[in-house]
Amino acid sequence: MKASDGGGLESDDSHKRTAGSSGPETDVDPQTPVLRISQLDALELDSALEQLLWTQFSQCFQNCRPGLLTPLEPELRALLQLFLWRFTLYSSSTTVGQSLLSLRYHNILSSSPRYRPLSRRQKLSLALLSAGPQWLKERSHSLLLCLGLSAGGAVSESGGLLQQGLRNCMTLVSSVAQLASLINFLVFLRKGRHPVLAERIVGARAVFSKPNVVRDITYQYMNRELLWHGFAEFLIFLVPLINTRKLKATVSSIVFGGQSSKGEGATEGQGVLKECGLCGEWPTMPHTVGCQHVFCYYCIKSHSIADAYLTCPKCGAEAGQPELVKMEVEMIGR
Repeated sequence: MKASDGGGLESDDSHKRTAGSSGPETDVDPQTPVLRISQLDALELDSALEQLLWTQFSQCFQNCRPGLLTPLEPELRALLQLFLWRFTLYSSSTTVGQSLLSLRYHNILSSSPRYRPLSRRQKLSLALLSAGPQWLKERSHSLLLCLGLSAGGAVSESGGLLQQGLRNCMTLVSSVAQLASLINFLVFLRKGRHPVLAERIVGARAVFSKPNVVRDITYQYMNRELLWHGFAEFLIFLVPLINTRKLKATVSSIVFGGQSSKGEGATEGQGVLKECGLCGEWPTMPHTVGCQHVFCYYCIKSHSIADAYLTCPKCGAEAGQPELVKMEVEMIGR
């Protein structure tokens, strides 16, 4: 009986050890460093999910009166963030973006070397520090109006010093918070921990939830995306500097210049005064810019304001000051 009791106790202990270590999460060392790009990707995924949820929520009211959600938009966004927090971070100590990248939050305030989930107080503090400042930033102007502290409002003599002091205090707090966020991000780039200031304040750090995690997105794919992203930014910077109208006129004159001069030389002088070189309609208040083509006054004026180096889209000549064209119209009676 003793042997059997000892065997039973040993089997129960082994069963408890097996049950306690059945998941791979207990084998993960919290001290294993997490890639900085993984932590930033998790934040981007969380932000994209919040924006997607807000878009779906706002589409439910697309048939209602326009601007119905605008007065309560900051509060509704905060409630949606708390809704996501309740069913993600509060229940599993991980956000949606972190779960997609096999990450979760670890309580660094615990003295245990093993993984410890966040406490309820830490989760609540993280939610308030994430949604609260954003709500306060969007509602700051309304709060200042309610307190009579708007920058454009008149300040009374009795409470002028108090109002000015409160306004300066709020500006100072906002500046200090932005500076602290910047310093925290620089420290994150140096040490690779706590990309958000709220995580550092609460004592939460992103760790792996599974051992031997392999990124589904390879570095070749990342390099290709970075290359195309840089190329797209270069094009966005370069395209506005190219005068497409002048380039088009130059190419047209090179390709079709000889043919037009031979076949349409006789009729061009007659038809050039019958249509605007920009809109193609009969010219209203016809003006010229130094070449033989005619433009509507509003067409050439708006284009010259938008483009200081405007050229004629027909011949490519540089546009000068618009000058009124005097036209003689002959009325033929039947």
